[in-house]
Amino acid sequence: MTVPSPAGFALSPPRSGSLVDIRYGRIGRPTQVYRQLVLEAGPDLVVSFQPRTPIDEPLVVDGFTILEPRSPVIWFSFPGKWHDIGLFHRTNGAFTGRYGNIVTPLQFVDGRLWATTDLCLDVWVPRWGPVRLLDEDELASAEEEGHLDRKLADRAREEARAVMHACHAGTWPPAVTAEWSLARALEVCSRM
Repeated sequence: MTVPSPAGFALSPPRSGSLVDIRYGRIGRPTQVYRQLVLEAGPDLVVSFQPRTPIDEPLVVDGFTILEPRSPVIWFSFPGKWHDIGLFHRTNGAFTGRYGNIVTPLQFVDGRLWATTDLCLDVWVPRWGPVRLLDEDELASAEEEGHLDRKLADRAREEARAVMHACHAGTWPPAVTAEWSLARALEVCSRM
């Protein structure tokens, strides 16, 4: 696997209220497509909403369920950046924390289709408790099995280190993630 070149918006930033399909590559696994509603868009940030996450099993960290099938997620995508951030909830709406995916920069294929590849590593900032770097073993296995080259694996590790460092310094996640809540996302959706 080679590194895709960062790209800006195809024609113009997506419009608030539009639906987008995100083609989400998964190393060593089939690509998935996630449909999300754009809540807010600008040249440096797109906030989107997935009201019911299409996962089959709960996502668990340290014995605690951080995301359940059909639970809502608010996503923050930063054009040109090597990570995105999700505000995770349970199906009852309880906020569990911020989840940073280390990914290739978003490719804006067109106004309705975006593409990115998950680079295995994730940074978990729970609602309570210490920040955690997740899935280092998954990245090492993908590299050993030849699903991605050393350069891309090293780029993923570099991004994860930078995010962890910024988190410990109190500068990550960005303040904009604290400005959004499930209530705000649902209210914005109701006006669209």
